[in-house]
Amino acid sequence: MATTTKAKAKKQSLSEALNQQVANFSVLHMKLHHYHWYVKGENFFTLHVKFEELYKEAALHLDTIAERMLAQRALPMATLTEALDLSTLKEATGDEDAQQMLQTLVDDFDMICTELTEGISLAEEKEDEPTADLLVHIRTSLEKHRWMFEAYLGA
Repeated sequence: MATTTKAKAKKQSLSEALNQQVANFSVLHMKLHHYHWYVKGENFFTLHVKFEELYKEAALHLDTIAERMLAQRALPMATLTEALDLSTLKEATGDEDAQQMLQTLVDDFDMICTELTEGISLAEEKEDEPTADLLVHIRTSLEKHRWMFEAYLGA
């Protein structure tokens, strides 16, 4: 009985970790749209296109994680209120310049990567390799984007 309770607690923890990423990618998706629409300055053409690429990628990650949860009979959050409550990311403020947009994304990607690493560990503890692989793939992509933005910022 104790093993079942322990396994259930781990499953709930993994579901919570996945749900947090559904929330994070929901907020990130909207933030990237905001940046796409409102970026200004000499790098407009480059960043406008990059932000579009990233919001499309964020939408794919959001959908993939949510569908993985559903396949595991867990319920992904699905409202904006829940997304803002569960997300560790903040909404765009509306007054960011291009440099601040990029730095915010570096920070957001760093936060998500840290949380994905925790989710990978939870999935591996449950011997849930498909979920671990999914999260590794997402983390790999975000780490590359983070590195590229840091290089762009001269960090």
